[in-house]
Amino acid sequence: MMDSLDQTKVNEAAEEVVPVETVETVNETVEVPVVEAEAPIVEETPEVVEEAPAEETPAEEVPVVEDAPVAEETPEAEPQIPLMKTKEEVLARAQEIAAQGDGGNKQELELLKQLYYKYHKAEILAAQQAFVDAGGDPETYQPELDPTEEPFKEAMQQIRQSRAQLMAEQEQQRAENLAKKQAVIEKIKLLATTPEEAGKSYDAFKELQAEWREIGPVPAEHVSEIWKNYQLYVEQFYDMLKLNIQFREYDFRKNLEAKTLLCEQAEKLAEEKDVVTAINRLQTLHQEWKEIGPVAKDLREEIWNRFKEASTVIRKRHQDFFVARKAQEEENLQKKTELCEQVEAIPTDGLKTFADWDAKTKEIIDLQAVWKTIGFAPQKVNTQIFERFRAACDKFFAEKAAYFKSVKEELNQNLQKKKELVEKAEALKDSTEWKQTSDALIELQKQWKTIGAVPRKVSDELWKRFVGACDHFFEAKGAATAEERGEQQENLKKKQDIIARLKGLLEDAAEATGQKVRELQQEWNEVGFVPIRDKDKIYKQYREVVDELYKKLNLSQAERRLNSFKTTLKVSAEAGANTLARERDRLARAYEIMKGELQTYENNIGFLSASSKTGNSLVQEIQKKVDKLKDELELLKQKIKAVESEMKKSLD
Repeated sequence: MMDSLDQTKVNEAAEEVVPVETVETVNETVEVPVVEAEAPIVEETPEVVEEAPAEETPAEEVPVVEDAPVAEETPEAEPQIPLMKTKEEVLARAQEIAAQGDGGNKQELELLKQLYYKYHKAEILAAQQAFVDAGGDPETYQPELDPTEEPFKEAMQQIRQSRAQLMAEQEQQRAENLAKKQAVIEKIKLLATTPEEAGKSYDAFKELQAEWREIGPVPAEHVSEIWKNYQLYVEQFYDMLKLNIQFREYDFRKNLEAKTLLCEQAEKLAEEKDVVTAINRLQTLHQEWKEIGPVAKDLREEIWNRFKEASTVIRKRHQDFFVARKAQEEENLQKKTELCEQVEAIPTDGLKTFADWDAKTKEIIDLQAVWKTIGFAPQKVNTQIFERFRAACDKFFAEKAAYFKSVKEELNQNLQKKKELVEKAEALKDSTEWKQTSDALIELQKQWKTIGAVPRKVSDELWKRFVGACDHFFEAKGAATAEERGEQQENLKKKQDIIARLKGLLEDAAEATGQKVRELQQEWNEVGFVPIRDKDKIYKQYREVVDELYKKLNLSQAERRLNSFKTTLKVSAEAGANTLARERDRLARAYEIMKGELQTYENNIGFLSASSKTGNSLVQEIQKKVDKLKDELELLKQKIKAVESEMKKSLD
C-alpha cells in the first residue's frame, strides 16, 4: 500500500497531526457569579482534569481508544453591567438589548428585572406615603399608571422572543452539524473499507478531517457517540494504510516535538501572575494535546508525566487562589460591615451649621474612598452589603439636602428683612432731623445685628447699601453739627465754672445759703449741652457737690428731690421733645392715681370719725398718709411744671 503513495504525499502526511492518541477530560460546569453594580467579578475557570495516557501499539496496529470529548457549548460570557440608579435607565438598557436582537445576557436580564421592579415598587411606596402624609386614607390609595412599565414589559417580551428564536436557530444549526458530521463519518468509513484505493484516498481523507474540524457543535446528547464513531473509522483508516516503520517513527517524532512544546508552554504558565489567565490557557493546551497524535511508546509516560506535573502546578495555584480569595472576601465583608456601621452611627440631629454638615460630609466621603479600596465580599451577600452602605449614605445626604433647603428658606427670609432695613435707611439718609433720625438709624443697626445670614452672593452688596446710607446721614450730621460741638465745649467750661463756685460755697459757710445754691442750680439748668463724652463725668461732679451742700444746709427732702428731678430733666431734654412729652404724661398719670388714693383716704377718715373710739388711732394713722400724699401731689405738680417749662424751651 505504501508503494502507491509518492514521496511528496508521505512527507506531507508526516507534517500532519494524526489524532490517534486520545485523552479523557471532564467538562465541569461552573456557576457564573452575579455581577454587582460596583464592578464585574472575574469569572472562575473550571478546573482542568488530568488526561490519562493511552496505550500505544506497534506502528502496524493502532487500536481504537475511546475518548470523551470536551463539551462544545460554553456558558455565556459575563457581561459588563453599568450601574443603573433609575427605572428609566433600566428601561433604556432593556430597549437597547431588544433593539440589538441578540437576546442579551441572561444574568443581565435577570438583574434588569430585579432593578426595575425594585425602583418601581419604591416609587409606589413613596407616592402612597405622600398620599397618607397629605391626609389620605391608605386603604383608598390607588397607584397611578407607570408610563414605563408597559414599554419595559414589551422590551423584555421582545428579548425573550429573540432568545427563543436564537435558541431555535442554534438547535437547527446543531442538527445540521450532526448531519454533516455523520456524512463525514460515512465517507471516512467508505475510505477505510476500500484498502485498494487507500493510497489514492489519503488526500481525500485529510480533507475530510479538515472538514470535520470546521463543522460546529452538535446536540449535546450526540456529542460522545458521534466522536466515538469518528475516532473508530479514522483509526481503521490508519490501520488500513499500514504505514511503514520509517513514516510511523517520523510521525511519532513530530508528535513528540509538538507535545514537548506544549509541556514548555505549560511550565511557563507557572510564571503567569494572573491565575485565571493561566488556568484558561492550560485548558487550551490540554485541548491541543488531545489533538496531537501519539509518540513512541517508551516516551509516552515520560512526556505525559511532564505535562501532568506542569498542569498540577497551575491547578494548585488556581485552587490556592480561590481559597485565598474566599478568605479575603470574608475579610472584605467584615471591613464593609464596619464601614456601614460607621456611616449609620453618624448623628445628624446635632448638626446645626454648615461647618458641622461639611465636617460629617467629609467623613462620609472618606469612608466611601475607603470602601472603594476594599475588594468584593462573598457573592451571596455582596449586593446586600453594598445596598446597606449606599442606603446609609443616601439617608445622610437626604437629610443634608433637607437641612440646606431649610437654611436656604431662612436665608431668603433674612434677605427680605435686610432689604426692608436697607430701604428704610436709604429713605432716612437725607433727613435733617439729626436727633430723631440718629435714633432711628441706630435702631435699624440694632435690628440688622439680630437678623441672621443672607445668601453670600448678595450679602456684600446689601451690606454696602446699608452702611452707605448710614454713613451718608452721619457724615451730613457731622458737618451740620460742627458748630454745635464748639458751643458744647463752651457749655462744658460754664458747667465746670458752676461746679467750682458750688465748691466755693462749701468752703465759705457765710456765703452758703439755700438761695445761692438754687441760683447756681438754675444757672446750671440753663446751660446747654456739653460733649457727650463728658456728659456723665461732669454731671457726677455736679451731683456730688450739690448733695454735699444739701446735706450741709439741711434742705427739705421735697426740695432736694425737686432739684434733683430738674437736673435729671435737663439731661432728658437733650433726648428731644418726644422724651419730655412722655415724661409729662407719666407724671400726669401718677398725679391722677395719687389724687384718687387721697380721695379714698379722706372718705375713710370721715367714716372712721363717726364710729367708735377704737377708730381714733386708725384715723391718726390714715391722716399721716393723707398728709404724705398731699406733699407728694405738690411735688408732682412742681415736676409737671418743670417738664412743661423745658418743653416750652425746646419749642423756642
